[in-house]
Amino acid sequence: MAKIDDVAKLAKVSKGTVSNVFSQKRPTSNEVKERVLRISKQLNYVPNHIARSLVTKKTMAIGLTIPHGNFFFSAFHTQFINGVILEASYYGYRVLLDMIPLQKVQTPFLSSYPIDGAVVMRPTTNDERIHLMASENIPFVTVGRVMNSTVLNSYSVDNDNQAVSYHICEYLIKKGHRNIMFLNANELMTVSIDRKEGFIKAMEDHHLQVEEHMIHHKPDLSSNVYMDYGYEETMTTLGELRKGVTAIIADDDRTAFSALNAIKDLNLKVPEDVSVFVICGDLSMMVQSNPPLTSMDLQPSELGAQSVRMLMKQLGVLPNDFQRNVIIQSKIVERNSCSTLVKSVK
Repeated sequence: MAKIDDVAKLAKVSKGTVSNVFSQKRPTSNEVKERVLRISKQLNYVPNHIARSLVTKKTMAIGLTIPHGNFFFSAFHTQFINGVILEASYYGYRVLLDMIPLQKVQTPFLSSYPIDGAVVMRPTTNDERIHLMASENIPFVTVGRVMNSTVLNSYSVDNDNQAVSYHICEYLIKKGHRNIMFLNANELMTVSIDRKEGFIKAMEDHHLQVEEHMIHHKPDLSSNVYMDYGYEETMTTLGELRKGVTAIIADDDRTAFSALNAIKDLNLKVPEDVSVFVICGDLSMMVQSNPPLTSMDLQPSELGAQSVRMLMKQLGVLPNDFQRNVIIQSKIVERNSCSTLVKSVK
């Protein structure tokens, strides 16, 4: 295991300078700080957290808060968490993963945490967690747009979710699809609100009517049908109501597979009868599915890494350039689950 002497030698600085970079006890130039951090990462140098905490009066830990109704982690969550942990370790921080029980989200949990700051996943409208952190002056970064009227100038990392759903919808429209069903996220989540707006705008821009059967929302995390979301919606819309849907946009891979099961039970085929597009899917699962599913690469690992960098700016570890909202680019990854009904529409 690398020691502080190894880092100092390779970075051509004193051990005291290396210590200052991690403890932030004394100011260090950005050039030296970046060099020490880069070499520390290269050597897998891990500072002594307990010793540093005694010196800096900091815990050298950040919280990652995720509300839940069950303990299911999607591939997106796993990749995101990996991105957070790896980036935090680069700056000498540990990550305290907090799976907040849904029914206890409104308790003042964060004020008693041994953390210096937090990354908040799945923000909702008027999110009580965000209100509590702001009132307790706890530095935080949200992964998703903040919609708390009393919290201004917050830090966030996100995809352009309105553009994500707009481009997916437009992609399907250009393939000739007019009757598209959107299995969206929970309606209280800010990501769901943005994606719904993007979907509606794309339909309107192409002079297509948005009908009631087209947009659905994932049930609450505590719902006993949460894990099966997508199956009943598909069975009802395509089977009982016979709405003639030719394409389905699924919020995540679990929702997509529920929809696929329903499509199979209706004796329909993908993509011959129904095209399926997954917004947030596990690459390995998308490829192994039959047929391989077209999806959107949201770069979850980069979302995690960027959220930590923004938190480090608030904690003074990195220079604060005052960029409070970072957008991570996304792209469509075409596979075989989306068919063309007619020639592309210009």
